[in-house]
Amino acid sequence: MSEETRIRILCVDDHPLFREAIATVIKYQADMLLVGEAANGTDAIRMFKEHRPDVTLMDLRLPDMSGVYTLIAIRTDVPEARIIMLTTFEGNADAQRALEAGACAYLLKSMPPKDLVAAIRRAHAGQS
Repeated sequence: MSEETRIRILCVDDHPLFREAIATVIKYQADMLLVGEAANGTDAIRMFKEHRPDVTLMDLRLPDMSGVYTLIAIRTDVPEARIIMLTTFEGNADAQRALEAGACAYLLKSMPPKDLVAAIRRAHAGQS
């Protein structure tokens, strides 16, 4: 599969170990390519503009601004941006706000890698 046909992914999380885990999962998917990593909302917005990923994996809580505000900033410029929110908090009000702001999905970081991969494929296909 060529680089042009793979699902281009941006990973946004302030924990380096989690970003490395995501990178490892994506590396083993023939139809996916990690195009960038960001540790905060400011870098996420800049990297989104630079790389224009197909799907962005966004931590709900970032050190400089919330993932919800970052999502809103990205979708203000690119309304069709497909963003999956990731969190450790089940039933969080911020997650509900993210969905209302246009997130494709809200997933727990404790999910199995196969579920994350499936969610990326669904988001890329335009599904929630």
